[in-house]
Amino acid sequence: MNQQTATPQLRTTERTFTVLLSPTRRGARLARLHAVAHLDLWGLRSESPAHIVAELATNATVHGRVTGRDFQLRLTVHPDSRLRIEVTDTRGDRLPAAATPDPLADSGRGLLIVEALADRWGIVPGPVPRKTVWAELDLVP
Repeated sequence: MNQQTATPQLRTTERTFTVLLSPTRRGARLARLHAVAHLDLWGLRSESPAHIVAELATNATVHGRVTGRDFQLRLTVHPDSRLRIEVTDTRGDRLPAAATPDPLADSGRGLLIVEALADRWGIVPGPVPRKTVWAELDLVP
């Protein structure tokens, strides 16, 4: 009789979703809706990622907009229990920075929100004329 011990196996598959969206308010809204739908489909909590996607997509439509060029949203769940959110736009010449805005300003807090919600975030310049702003969240089992 051959006996084998059952050993738990880690997930080794990477799940990815990518979509191109128009650099408009509607495109930013759709980015958030797509993110929530896919994270729910994958069985992941979507509250913090939805806020991060909303901020990065809004930045892509406001600061990264080039007429006729879409922005890209990519969600990746890595096998090491990490969610990576990437938003790529075509204004690589404008690199964002999380800075404290004037207390009376109506805007300028988006990357501060990303910084507060994400475990890590950053910017990858290029390839010209693009840039990708990314944020990562550690997934708690």
